[in-house]
Amino acid sequence: MTRILFVGQKPETVDFSDPSLPPGFDAEKINAGIAVAVAKIKEHGWEGDTCMIPPDETARPMLEKQLLNAHYDCVVIGGGLRIPPKGLALFEMVVNTVHKAAPDAAIAFNTRPEDTAEAAARQLRAAR
Repeated sequence: MTRILFVGQKPETVDFSDPSLPPGFDAEKINAGIAVAVAKIKEHGWEGDTCMIPPDETARPMLEKQLLNAHYDCVVIGGGLRIPPKGLALFEMVVNTVHKAAPDAAIAFNTRPEDTAEAAARQLRAAR
């Protein structure tokens, strides 16, 4: 069965005052979007896991543990890790950790939590 991992920043740790983030976002809206993402992954008939990491030194070990506990066909990295310029180091760490711990997994990028399944589908089609 196809297995997807959705990696994002733990919504409760996001600095919503950052002007590079879309206006009107808050932790509640992101958590609702994550729930939509999980449901859409299941609609595709895939298994899905989430790994919401904090922007601190615990992020890498948390992500490595998740990646090493299952085989993932695709890892979708959320926009919240990629969009804010001040989060560049965290984003780089995520990409490099995925590359190292899950070298066979396709890497996809969503634009918001709700299009996570579409991002995974795009990369899974490209990998075939």
